[in-house]
Amino acid sequence: MKLYYLPGACPLASHIALEWIGKPYETHAVSRDELKQPAFLAMNPLGAVPVLQDEGLTLTQSSAILEYLAEKNPEANLLGKTIQERAETRRWLAFVNADIHRNFGVMFGVQRYADQESTQAEVRGKTAEVLKKLFTVANQQLAGKQWLTGTRSVADAYLYVTLRWAHVMKIDLSGLDNLDAFYQRMEQDPAVQTALRAEGLVKD
Repeated sequence: MKLYYLPGACPLASHIALEWIGKPYETHAVSRDELKQPAFLAMNPLGAVPVLQDEGLTLTQSSAILEYLAEKNPEANLLGKTIQERAETRRWLAFVNADIHRNFGVMFGVQRYADQESTQAEVRGKTAEVLKKLFTVANQQLAGKQWLTGTRSVADAYLYVTLRWAHVMKIDLSGLDNLDAFYQRMEQDPAVQTALRAEGLVKD
């Protein structure tokens, strides 16, 4: 099993999940230039990470990879034991992927949506407001819980990665105490720390 990633990008969620699972795997850090090369485009024509290779399967898209890892390793219980639990995990995984991550895509690639710096600043500002509302929903969900669904899941790994982006982009998360407590717990998680060190995001 091999995970291709850019340090700090969304594959970090899969990296964390792999550490939680605790089975052998490989990683390969990809440069932005490498994303455009024929060898990588043969794996993912979109020229994007993550890419997971496993037993002849080449899989892209974070949510698909996270579900695959969870389903292949049910003993780790990262998706849920019942159909209801799995549906709840998929709901929050979709929320992080389709709502939170999508809006960060606007923040990170604002030049695709506006040419003028003043317009770009306006787009960033309005998108930051949307993200604050989305994170508020996650904060409410975490009330009285350590994890989004009550038990640790792949959705938690993905949410943590987007929270790291929020800090980088200086999104206002003031007053979201449940979310902050979740972030602090994740920061102290040994598997998270291992993944961060492996990607060069923290130093020993």
